[in-house]
Amino acid sequence: MTDPKLPWNAHLLQRRMFLEHSATGLSGIALTALLADQGLLRGQESKDSTVSGKNPVRPEIDPSRPYASRAPHFPAAAKRVLVIFCSGACSHLDTFDYKPALIQRNGEPLPGADKLITFQGEQGAVTQSPWKFRPRGECGKMISDLVPHLGSLADDICFLHSVRGKTNTHGPGENFMSTGFTLDGFPSMGAWTTYALGTENENLPAYVAIPDPRGTPQNSVNNWGPGFLPAAYQGTDFNATKPIRYLTRPDSVSAQSDQRAREYLNRINERMLEHYLGDSELAARIASYELAASMQLSIPEVSDLATESAATFAAYGADDTSNPLKASYAKNCILARRLLEKGVRFVQLFNGAYQTGGEGVSNWDGHKALREQYSLHGPVLDQPTAALIKDLKQRGLLDDTLVVWCTEFGRMPTFQKGASGRDHNPEGFTCWLAGAGVKAPFSFGATDEFGYKAIENIVTVYDFHATILHLLGLDHERLTYYYNGLERRLTDVHGHVIRDILV
Repeated sequence: MTDPKLPWNAHLLQRRMFLEHSATGLSGIALTALLADQGLLRGQESKDSTVSGKNPVRPEIDPSRPYASRAPHFPAAAKRVLVIFCSGACSHLDTFDYKPALIQRNGEPLPGADKLITFQGEQGAVTQSPWKFRPRGECGKMISDLVPHLGSLADDICFLHSVRGKTNTHGPGENFMSTGFTLDGFPSMGAWTTYALGTENENLPAYVAIPDPRGTPQNSVNNWGPGFLPAAYQGTDFNATKPIRYLTRPDSVSAQSDQRAREYLNRINERMLEHYLGDSELAARIASYELAASMQLSIPEVSDLATESAATFAAYGADDTSNPLKASYAKNCILARRLLEKGVRFVQLFNGAYQTGGEGVSNWDGHKALREQYSLHGPVLDQPTAALIKDLKQRGLLDDTLVVWCTEFGRMPTFQKGASGRDHNPEGFTCWLAGAGVKAPFSFGATDEFGYKAIENIVTVYDFHATILHLLGLDHERLTYYYNGLERRLTDVHGHVIRDILV
């Protein structure tokens, strides 16, 4: 009988009860351990399986050769990737997504969106594009006069008109498109790719980011950072006008002295590796210095555009003295082709930079004066980018190069109230692919009649990334990196390959 004077939980302190529960508790711990060893616990995160239940495929990396070429998971359509990223959120409605309803309903309220509040405030009326759309190529794809040179490539492009993001803010939007996460600190597409596949040219970086002549994008190095992957897989950033720093031999050091110093350093490194056999950090550090030494010769060579013909400069618009910004971006495009030609695995080319001089002045963020701003940005992007793709095709590189055109989100079909520009819109926008493994000409998915929301064959950014990895021969569900107790991947726990667009 329980003593009413004792507290209700006094039985927990009794010796016999303690010993009884200890026995059953220990057996429960043993059972849990057995189930965990066999991977039978529901929701269990194990280093031996991903969230999809598949076994991860982690590349075997020699620390002394972190960039060595590695085999894909399955036969790949693409050997290398070129990403063209338009910073500032380029409007799909003024470039590649033709919407007759914007013309027919110009000046009217957007149906079902009375007093709609978006990123910067209340929206005004539906507004047609300032640029006329025309049929392009043999396929007759309707593309804007803002980008006529890119329009001429309509037969080579696979358009994704139903991409949907998850943020309407530039920094997180850039992160999401580049890394699959809106937060900082996650590996970029290029970092995942070079971690998995290495490179075909160990005298150049495996991954190069080429910032716009006007500067870096808003989230800067996050767009090409390694996140929690080894630092070796971070993109190396330089462009045609701003070379990699500190590669040139000082004038005070002769070529002979420099060569002797390198040979001596190499002998010391070899001895240190022999002495500290198996020290992966030491091997990785030596490998990084050896790459830097190789780059002293390879980077000046690949960056020397003087070897290009006058015809090439003219085709890209790199000789356009009337538009110096266009000429500078064109030289970046030529540099991108030369890097791909030399076997660089992943090249990320930026068009547009963080705001320097006001909103929309240096990128595609056309809130207030879209016609005036896009009239400057369009010619900078159009001819050089189109020439780059044509050049890749002419040289046979497009057959095994995947070209990706993207931006962080789209724009609204309305103009902002009291302004002459479009606000942010992650609900539906356009990205496109060209080259290895994709159907062309082809259009997939659709936004509604106003281009506001994706409604047909919706493509998430996770799907977009999964498809890019698939074309490289990588299973996005199995390419993982064990970090902080989780099997991390580019597509998090989401994403499906868009098989309808594959050849």
